[in-house]
Amino acid sequence: MNKFFSSSPLWQNNRVALIRMTVGIFLIYHGWELLSAAKMNEYLKGDMFKNSSSRKLIVYAGKAAELISGVFLLIGLFTRIAAAILTGTMLYIAFFVGHGKIWSEDQYPFLFVLLGFVFFFNGGGRWSTNHLLFKANNN
Repeated sequence: MNKFFSSSPLWQNNRVALIRMTVGIFLIYHGWELLSAAKMNEYLKGDMFKNSSSRKLIVYAGKAAELISGVFLLIGLFTRIAAAILTGTMLYIAFFVGHGKIWSEDQYPFLFVLLGFVFFFNGGGRWSTNHLLFKANNN
């Protein structure tokens, strides 16, 4: 019981890995829309992209970034690169696609930004492909 109330972490490596994998699944779910022409056309019709000459590139790149970073986060491969892609994509969504209202309307993409920072600084952990591939460097 003393450990529960202490400032030391509980089950830290495994907990962060489970959160990383869950975020990866969420990103794969949202990035999977890349394969739906109807859904992508809905995004292309959005007001924030109407005046952009490269709107198709922006929308498809954003969805591809979600899908790719989600797969890498799920399996824990190149975790820091995936976290940087996640962070950059969600910053763009929160502040350019959205209106930067991170306390209300654009809160969800900004929460992904914060999680991206967590994964960037923590890495993949023991439950990751990174750990298996680069364990000689982990010691």
